[in-house]
Amino acid sequence: MKEIYLAGGCFWGTQKYLSLIPGVLQTDVGYANGQTENPSYEEVCHNNTGHAETVRVCYDERLIGLSFLLEQFFMVIDPTSLNRQGNDIGTQYRTGIYYVDSNDKAEILTVLNILQEKNQKKVMIEVLPLDQYFTAEEYHQDYLDKNPTGYCHVPLGKFEEAKTAIDYDTRYRSKSDDELKHELTGLQYEVTQHSMTEPPFENEYDQQFAPGIYVDITTGEPLFLSTHKFQSGCGWPSFSKPISKELIQELTDHSHGMTRTEVRSNRGDSHLGHVFPDGPKESGGLRYCINSASLRFIPKEEMENQGYGYLIEHLQ
Repeated sequence: MKEIYLAGGCFWGTQKYLSLIPGVLQTDVGYANGQTENPSYEEVCHNNTGHAETVRVCYDERLIGLSFLLEQFFMVIDPTSLNRQGNDIGTQYRTGIYYVDSNDKAEILTVLNILQEKNQKKVMIEVLPLDQYFTAEEYHQDYLDKNPTGYCHVPLGKFEEAKTAIDYDTRYRSKSDDELKHELTGLQYEVTQHSMTEPPFENEYDQQFAPGIYVDITTGEPLFLSTHKFQSGCGWPSFSKPISKELIQELTDHSHGMTRTEVRSNRGDSHLGHVFPDGPKESGGLRYCINSASLRFIPKEEMENQGYGYLIEHLQ
């Protein structure tokens, strides 16, 4: 678990927003990088303590990268505003990124440089090592959960966007050939990497219809929902569509003296199977005929614990 401290105006809305991003494990709010010890909220607001209202963000770096997290943070602040966010004015509402790992500094500055290139006005986000951080009073913690109608400078729609802000590059990274040979069975490796076709009917998911999702065996990227799986009788798992067209590649395949449309995973570039125009008409008329060896099934009851909770609502 890693942590970063982000100041983005009033910490009520900033905490709520950041806490909803998948991969963020824990948040709390407090006062950072001022000149006084253990300040109260009133002192921070009125006594020129130099503290910034700040959110401590603990995140799983296997699921979300620092650059991606900062890009999401930028979406709910005005990065060119000095000592003001929304209706809140004062040095305690300045924007800042305070790091505890010195190795993070270079990455933070790189992301900020990209942000500056997108803005004509000067970006006013300060970047400093964390000098001090004092947890705010209990009533400030998760304030908007306790007071849903409370003041917030973050647009409400951003909270819904945060729930689906998935860092695909970090969470579902492609793997080296050596990693794949070590992690996959011989059949899984041959199917995904050399476009082999597994035997019909004698494969793991042909007759599997329990609620859940099917993910790329090589990366874990979600590909198909159980709600789109149907009994085709062809001997391989069949789906009427993927979760999103952006998750797959469709390529012309001239192998074996036929012209077919091959289906590959987008991020892992794994061979999955083929798509045919003989699926259920009421579901779009397509049949994604997929090798079980290319997939891993995650039951609905395990999706939350395995990091796929954001997809559960699609199984309703």
